[in-house]
Amino acid sequence: MPRFSANISMLYPELPFLERFAAAATDGFEAVEYVGAYDQDPAELKSLLKQHGLTQALFNLPAGNWAAGERGIACHADRIEDFRQSVDKAIEYAEATACTQVNCLAGISPAGIDRSPLESILIDNLKYAATRLADRGIKLLLEPINTRDIPGFLINSTDDYERISAAVSHPNLYLQYDFYHMQVVQGDLLPTFKRLQSHIAHVQIADNPGRNEPGTGEINYPNIFTALDEAGYAGWVGAEYKPKAGTSDGLNWLRDWRASA
Repeated sequence: MPRFSANISMLYPELPFLERFAAAATDGFEAVEYVGAYDQDPAELKSLLKQHGLTQALFNLPAGNWAAGERGIACHADRIEDFRQSVDKAIEYAEATACTQVNCLAGISPAGIDRSPLESILIDNLKYAATRLADRGIKLLLEPINTRDIPGFLINSTDDYERISAAVSHPNLYLQYDFYHMQVVQGDLLPTFKRLQSHIAHVQIADNPGRNEPGTGEINYPNIFTALDEAGYAGWVGAEYKPKAGTSDGLNWLRDWRASA
């Protein structure tokens, strides 16, 4: 049976961030994940995880100035030193929270710069991060994101991931497979998942259109959850969506799946 993680950057928006740990545990999630919590004391995060019996499933490397519109800095020529410092910061938080994997957001392509040099910078940064994180027993993930949600984002498809991964050529680089982003970009969700399963360390879910909870759109999530079970997928399934009518009230998809399973 899939193990579900609550992405508390998006779920429980009505609550202050630190109160979302308790809410996720009350609703039956076994783990939490988030974009990042680098403004919080790592000891406080560790305490909340322990208090509520939660696992830290995932978080992102520091992604730059989020409020100013940055969505990762790994492809930016003028942020290489910042990126290396971000790896150190992620290691500090991962070790404090016993988190065994972190995701890299490649970033938005700067205007007027060809793709090739941006990918070269990204590849060099991923080689550095993959090696540093491997030394600490932490997996590095790379996530393709659709350009409807983040216009100009550099890495959009599994083809992009496979090309970059081949160039990085490091065993500690994995794929974060978000069924929502992949439905928007390319479809063919389950055949692609099965083909790339050995590379996939984490999956995330939301329905399309709208990026709301499963059951509100076109993606057949009961079929996907069954396929994950049949494929022997052992990672976390991150619920990363915009709740339509309150997080707890919108969890029928999870309750129904658990009842049927």
